[in-house]
Amino acid sequence: MSSVRRQYPFHLIEPKWQAHWDQEQTFRAWNPGETIPPSHPFAKRHSRFLTEGNKGNEASPLSPLPPVKQFPPKYYVLDMFPYPSGAGLHVGHPEGYTATDILARYRRALGFNVLHPIGWDAFGLPAEQYAIKTGQHPHKTTEANIATFKRQIKSLGFSYDWSREVDTTDPKYFKWTQWIFLKLYNSWFNPKTNKAEPIETLPYPPDVTTEEQKRAYRDNKRLAFVSEAPVNWCPELGTVLANEEVIDGKSEVGGFPVVRKPMRQWMLRITAYAEKLLNDLDKIEWSDSLKEMQRNWIGRSEGAEVIFKLADHAEAIAVFTTRPDTLFGATYMVLSPEHKLVEEITTPSQRAEVDKYRAYAASKSDLERTELAKEKTGVFTGAYAINPANNERIEVWIADYVLASYGTGAIMAVPAHDERDWEFAKKFGLPIRHVVGKLHEESEAGRGEEVTHRPDGGTTIQLWERTHLTIVVETDRCMPGEGLGTNSSNEEVSLDCLPTPDAKREITVWLESKGLGRKTINYKLRDWLFSRQRYWGEPFPIVWKNGHHEALPESALPVLPPELSDYKPTSSGEPPLARAKDWVTLPDGSTRETNTMPQWAGSCWYYLRYLDAQNDTEFCGSKAERYWMGIEPSTLDARRSTGVDLYVGGTEHAVLHLLYARFWHKVLHDLGHVSTPEPFFKLVNQGLILGELEFYAFRKTPTTSGPWISATEIVDIEEVGQVLRGRHKISGEIIEAPKLLEKEHAVEKVGDHFVLKANNDIRVEARCSKMSKARGNVVNPDEIVRDFGADALRLYEMFMGPLEMVKPWSTKGVEGVYRFLGRVWRLFVDEKSETEFEQRSTTERANAELLNMIQLHAAIKDGEPTPAQIKTLHAAIKKVTEDLDGLRFNTAISALMVFVNEAMTWETRPRSVLKDFLVLLQPFAPHLAEELFSRLEPNASLRLPYVPWPKFDPALLVEDTVEIPVQVNGKLRDKIVMPATATQAEIEAAALKAEKVLPFLAGKTVKKIIVVPKRLVNIVVG
Repeated sequence: MSSVRRQYPFHLIEPKWQAHWDQEQTFRAWNPGETIPPSHPFAKRHSRFLTEGNKGNEASPLSPLPPVKQFPPKYYVLDMFPYPSGAGLHVGHPEGYTATDILARYRRALGFNVLHPIGWDAFGLPAEQYAIKTGQHPHKTTEANIATFKRQIKSLGFSYDWSREVDTTDPKYFKWTQWIFLKLYNSWFNPKTNKAEPIETLPYPPDVTTEEQKRAYRDNKRLAFVSEAPVNWCPELGTVLANEEVIDGKSEVGGFPVVRKPMRQWMLRITAYAEKLLNDLDKIEWSDSLKEMQRNWIGRSEGAEVIFKLADHAEAIAVFTTRPDTLFGATYMVLSPEHKLVEEITTPSQRAEVDKYRAYAASKSDLERTELAKEKTGVFTGAYAINPANNERIEVWIADYVLASYGTGAIMAVPAHDERDWEFAKKFGLPIRHVVGKLHEESEAGRGEEVTHRPDGGTTIQLWERTHLTIVVETDRCMPGEGLGTNSSNEEVSLDCLPTPDAKREITVWLESKGLGRKTINYKLRDWLFSRQRYWGEPFPIVWKNGHHEALPESALPVLPPELSDYKPTSSGEPPLARAKDWVTLPDGSTRETNTMPQWAGSCWYYLRYLDAQNDTEFCGSKAERYWMGIEPSTLDARRSTGVDLYVGGTEHAVLHLLYARFWHKVLHDLGHVSTPEPFFKLVNQGLILGELEFYAFRKTPTTSGPWISATEIVDIEEVGQVLRGRHKISGEIIEAPKLLEKEHAVEKVGDHFVLKANNDIRVEARCSKMSKARGNVVNPDEIVRDFGADALRLYEMFMGPLEMVKPWSTKGVEGVYRFLGRVWRLFVDEKSETEFEQRSTTERANAELLNMIQLHAAIKDGEPTPAQIKTLHAAIKKVTEDLDGLRFNTAISALMVFVNEAMTWETRPRSVLKDFLVLLQPFAPHLAEELFSRLEPNASLRLPYVPWPKFDPALLVEDTVEIPVQVNGKLRDKIVMPATATQAEIEAAALKAEKVLPFLAGKTVKKIIVVPKRLVNIVVG
């Protein structure tokens, strides 16, 4: 780039304005009650409003404004918490940050008090793994990573309030993470009030009388509790992994083996909030697909809990089913391999097989075990249960597709009406009984039962017990849907002929009357496993005394991790913190909890800390929280939303982060620490930015110099490493396609496909993939900023397409918007002075002072703009405003381009019009807009970020004339320009006189003239 003339001197402009913004703290967001310097642009923009809020208590012009009672309306726009990895940013990361920054700048110009903060989700496994390998403290690694991210983000000119920067590894921050944990620990969920309450309000049952009994009962009700839970244990990493961190039985990080084993873990009782988390989705403005993802994860289902007694054992097994109407069709049971009764009920003859299978299941993650497409596996325990509906003995199996964490860890298997049970029964030869059929036809026949076998192998069963119906049961296949009951009766209850909803109610009432079951609601959502066996995480504010856990007092916070030289778990499998013996053992003999919190902890509440980041006495002050979360009214905006106004981030956090943050927020709301029931009012997921298009051309293998083969000749194409592999559709030969280097083999687009430029008959495969080091397709934003400037990168990120879409990166695309910014520059500056600047820059060290050599274009003048210029401006204002409100950034940029194309043709360029244009431009290209504004308005009382957003006048956009196509017998022959107010008669007369229409009318009779007002004229001749 250094050898190519720059479109404009962005290399001087951008550092200049970034330094100015930092020094002035231009984008600082002010809390109610804070003292605001009168020289700050916020105070200047809102001086009238702030002064009115302090009538009778005004400050002198030179002293800070006193705290105000009223404030402008707030707009809280939030980016998802970035994790500062060692690799730094790639160009996909700034997409969401750019979108939120554009909106922050837009809302600031509209008169809002904008909170646009940034911070670091800095705890994480990568830094700890690096510490284990090198011995370097994770804090040092994290600090360096944050410095890299911060430098890169600052180079892009985002209008963050850096005074609110937070870091989850900072003790001043995680003190309050530990404080929130104590609130969870010291609370319980009261189902009567449907909210969390202090643990002191917990009532005890009459039979709980001793202190030991009360402690046990209390600990079992806490929102933060201890449980022995089967977990994904990775010995090599020395920690428990979430299901999403296990792939094919191995850790996502490192690819190490993972096994299932029971361990003592801290859990958070998120299941108590399942119904609230579901219902309150209706109160927030998220996409339907995102809400559906949350609903599916919570997985609410209504059904019944049914008790199956075990034959030859005193115990019974409870199962949850959403289809209690199929109970008569339960022909076997399946327990999860971890079920507590497996050990007890397994017969000696089956012991070895069961133990072997349990070890096999322990190596699988929950996601792998429940994959519908996987082959069904299982083992008979040798035990039998009794079906309570018909008293039949049914076999009890174990299988990995049943999870201990869902329902009761046991299912009643109804293979005739469940596809998974059907496949299992077919594989292992287990009985199948159909108990639900489909309505076939109405009949006037008499009562009775008739069984007929159909030619297609199905069986038709006719039952006339309650109504004249024909019910069809196809015994050769699984019938999973609803229908009418068959084969479902005993001496006390009959479900025959009942529709499924009625049958569910009937059987549930009967089960409850017999003490064999009850109606219940179940959730897929599991309690949150909150422990990690790591060093680099928040220590728990918990100690253990005589086998019991106790909370530390709030005065003991923050609990700091000890200094270690070895970050591995101990040889006995204890967490790394257990190595610090002096830290673990306290003077009174109690011992500290040695697990740490997961990375999720710090990211569950960071949006609240941003509201009051420097507060040392509270996690968030009440006034600040009520203002920024939208409870306090504003005199300027009566339509305030509650919570974060806009939250933007990737789809990878669409479920767990959002679910966990909502859970914590609801607990804090119940306890009176926050004022809103939901944290994020509106949420948008940005689409992924993929790497550049990569081209692959097939060649006869194994030689790489053989003849090219068009991709049209290849089928069954798949990616294998860094090449594509497919089969020749005629010869069947396996052919490979290496990735093309464009320097060696140029590619061009022909129609909808790409071909070799040297031979258009050879079609090539075009693919783009997620950016990764392994593929070598990562694009560093530092390089784009160096070559094209931050404004060009920002503009291109938004110009690529709609925010929510997945898009491929193209450095050539950056060049296009970079040229547009060059046109903007030339619209304003004098070419001769710019040439002199460039010449001097070659002999002197370039610096911002040299920019003063550049003068404004001579065509820029004061004075009234022409009607056409006003119309062009107002069309741009209208389009950009409406598109920003709708988050249509790409089309807003197009409107700016249209304006510049028009303005470049003006002989006189009115200063007032160009000023408003710069206000429109500054959210997208803030550095260039600031530089040009400082030249256009050197004595302006307000800096550009606070200049009011221009309003458009719809009356100025009304077209005076309209162009109307003229057809003859349906074929376009000419176009006429008419006044917008022209009558139909005037339009007809003009159409008949149109120069290019006359030849087609000569010698013919006009039979009819059809006029579509302002749209079309069609002359019918014969």
